[in-house]
Amino acid sequence: MIELLGYDFFQNALLGSFLTAIACGIVGTYIVARRLVFISGGITHASFGGLGLGFYLGTNPVLMALVFSVLSALGVEWVSKTQNVREDSAIAAVWSLGMALGVLFIFLTPGYSPNLSAYLFGNILTISSTDILWIAILAVLLLFIVTFFLREIIYVAFDNSFATTQKLPVKFIEYAMMFFIAVTIVLSIRLVGIMLLMSLLTLPQMIVNQFTSDFKKIMYGSIIVGFLACVIGLVLSYYINIPSGAFIILVLTLLFFSVKGVLALSGKQ
Repeated sequence: MIELLGYDFFQNALLGSFLTAIACGIVGTYIVARRLVFISGGITHASFGGLGLGFYLGTNPVLMALVFSVLSALGVEWVSKTQNVREDSAIAAVWSLGMALGVLFIFLTPGYSPNLSAYLFGNILTISSTDILWIAILAVLLLFIVTFFLREIIYVAFDNSFATTQKLPVKFIEYAMMFFIAVTIVLSIRLVGIMLLMSLLTLPQMIVNQFTSDFKKIMYGSIIVGFLACVIGLVLSYYINIPSGAFIILVLTLLFFSVKGVLALSGKQ
């Protein structure tokens, strides 16, 4: 471990993991509380269309994925709330359309086919200083929001009808959180990839939820759990020489079932 810390790429990976754990811990707690896991999956897979378009146009694929994700997130929220379309139907359409467009654009991209494994399954060891800067900005912004507006977010997450009676800007908060969900998803793709990102947004929260139902404790606890899983996954994947993203999710999954098993044996469930 001491030897690994001497490498710049590993230092970047650790810092990126910490910042990503903060963003995913905050946003993931809102996702779980509002039961938006399916939406997060739809947004995640819709981003693949943006990646494909970025490769096809020769522009930054992450930037195009961000545009696709934000438009998909806001579009699903708008369609399901104002156009009498079932939310799950809108999500399914966005999910399949994003994947289809991604495959189509990548197939049409001239020249050498881009390496998609880093985007599909993640490789935090390749994270750049620019990636760290953007995720740092997002993490700081999210910490600022939950510091000053946590009560409003909790009201909307658990009971938006009650939040409306309290004269809170419910629609604005819902759209704002959908925006941050989309941004967090895209900026976290480097860590575990499109195919596994839903787990990073839900498993740490599920683990902490076994011990507490307090929104704030789940949020901060999931940041700690997520970061620890990233560190363990990074170190082991380096020595075993397997994809870091898949190993991080494997660590979280094993931890979740271990916690469930211990609590069941102790009679606390």
